[in-house]
Amino acid sequence: MSEMIIVKAKIKEFAKHGNDKLNVSGEFAEELDKRVKCLIEEACRRAKENNRNTVMKKDL
Repeated sequence: MSEMIIVKAKIKEFAKHGNDKLNVSGEFAEELDKRVKCLIEEACRRAKENNRNTVMKKDL
C-alpha cells in the first residue's frame, strides 16, 4: 500500500452532520485517498496535454 496523502484526523474533524460528529471508518479514508489520487493524476495529465507544468483548478 502506498503512503496516504490525506490526513485521517482532518477527515474526522470535518465529518459532521449539523452539530453531530460522525465516526469515520478506515475503509472510508482509504477510498477517499484513492479518489483524491485519481483526481490529481487526471489533473496532471490534463496540464501536460496543455503544455503546462503547473496544475490548476481548471484541470479538475
